[in-house]
Amino acid sequence: HEKKKIKAITMSTDTGVSLPSYEEDQGSKLIRKAKEAPFVPVGIAGFAAIVAYGLYKLKSRGNTKMSIHLIHMRVAAQGFVVGAMTVGMGYSMYREFWAKPKP
Repeated sequence: HEKKKIKAITMSTDTGVSLPSYEEDQGSKLIRKAKEAPFVPVGIAGFAAIVAYGLYKLKSRGNTKMSIHLIHMRVAAQGFVVGAMTVGMGYSMYREFWAKPKP
């Protein structure tokens, strides 16, 4: 009777689902995730570029208050990230629902 129980346990654990490998290093994991969702790195890069540009223009802001300049920079960076997320979701929906071959 014990042999049947052990066999049932081994059969139930072998479902054919491959678990992610924990030996994957951070670089290859980042590349894999970027291929799955290409607009995430675009949003991060755009955010960093807008912040860098805002910091570069900080000295030549004229008579604008520092807080107003920082608020404008934050709104621009957040707007870019939200835009990238929206385009990414639209692309994902298009790929999932309209570009998928119909059975």
